[in-house]
Amino acid sequence: MQINLRSIKQSLGKYFNLLNDKEDELAVIEQVRGGIAFRGTNLWILIFAIFIASLGLNVNSTAVIIGAMLISPLMGPIIGMGLSVGISDSEMLKQALKNYGVATLISVLTATLYFFISPLSEARSELLARTSPTLYDVLIAFFGGAAGVLALTTKSKGQVIPGVAIATALMPPLCTAGYGLATAQWSYFFGAFYLFFINTVFIATATFLGVKLLRFHSVQILDQEASRRGRKVMMWVVVVTMIPAAIITVNLVSQDVSQRNVNQFVHAELDQEGTQILSSHMENDTLNVVAIGREIAEGAVAQARHNMKFYGLDGKELLVIQASAGEGFALAASQLSNAEHSNKLLSSQIGDLQRQLAAYTDLDTLSSRLGAEAKVLFRGVEGVTVGSLADGTVAIVRGQLNSSVRTQVEDWLAVRLRDRNHLEVIFKDE
Repeated sequence: MQINLRSIKQSLGKYFNLLNDKEDELAVIEQVRGGIAFRGTNLWILIFAIFIASLGLNVNSTAVIIGAMLISPLMGPIIGMGLSVGISDSEMLKQALKNYGVATLISVLTATLYFFISPLSEARSELLARTSPTLYDVLIAFFGGAAGVLALTTKSKGQVIPGVAIATALMPPLCTAGYGLATAQWSYFFGAFYLFFINTVFIATATFLGVKLLRFHSVQILDQEASRRGRKVMMWVVVVTMIPAAIITVNLVSQDVSQRNVNQFVHAELDQEGTQILSSHMENDTLNVVAIGREIAEGAVAQARHNMKFYGLDGKELLVIQASAGEGFALAASQLSNAEHSNKLLSSQIGDLQRQLAAYTDLDTLSSRLGAEAKVLFRGVEGVTVGSLADGTVAIVRGQLNSSVRTQVEDWLAVRLRDRNHLEVIFKDE
């Protein structure tokens, strides 16, 4: 039995051993150190990435947001913090903290500027998704950070880093915080900034644990008391960071369980043939159910109230608001009548437009015919255009005509257009 256990352990060690793929420590440290600094190119890339992410949030485009996350250099200082703690490099930690603060401030100010001048001020789903972090976001940040540090510190990197950048989503929370500042919606600002802080803490924590797991050597030799104090501070930061997310998660789970109980209760106790449940929701310890169609008997409602305790709804009140079948049919008939009235009105408007179009078409045809006749009858006439006025008809005659010919044209038009209302003739020299 011992031989089998030893064999299994060796087999598992072969598959899960990370030390064989470990990258050179100095190369990893220099690479991380190079990604910490925010000046020149890195700073401009950060600003452009913030603008791109803000645009994506503003127009609710997931693809644009993903693109911004892929080019963002924000991960550098965060991994630098975790690595510097893991190898006891106080200078790197100071540099990482400084550049992290600078990057965060510039990101929030850039996003605030964008949303302040943007004409689109409505909070879309991509924005709202970054305002209520939960324990699930904690887990995403931790496992994403773990994948990132393994990709950074081992030779088998694959395509992990882009995936980590997308999964942990550092840019969108900062942009949402900027939106909250620009629109003075402080719940958005604090919720989004808290999500960013969660990502920071748990990516750095995962980096620290990854460095310890891969047995990176310490740069400085710390005494046992200093090491113990540092671990205690890190533990308290992690715990305090998790508390609000845990409370939000408990509330969300509680609401989900409550709604599921409500749905099961309504389906089992109040749903019946000929009755449609329009809505069911809890409000101030009262379950409001709106139904239409065949009336639910009072006895059935009373029995449903008695059975609420079996669905986790003990102590809640039940209020059933229902329309009888007759009322339901009357409502449907009223809606149908309104629809028919709207259709009739629309048909009438379409008929008026068709008649107006036909009148304009007739006038075009008449203008062409009168113009052809006038060219034959009167020398100098270039064309005739007939139009409709509010109080009559207008005829515009084009051409170089003397007064005698103009009088003849007026008399001719009066005879040709005698079936029309008041006629006004206008001569236009060409």
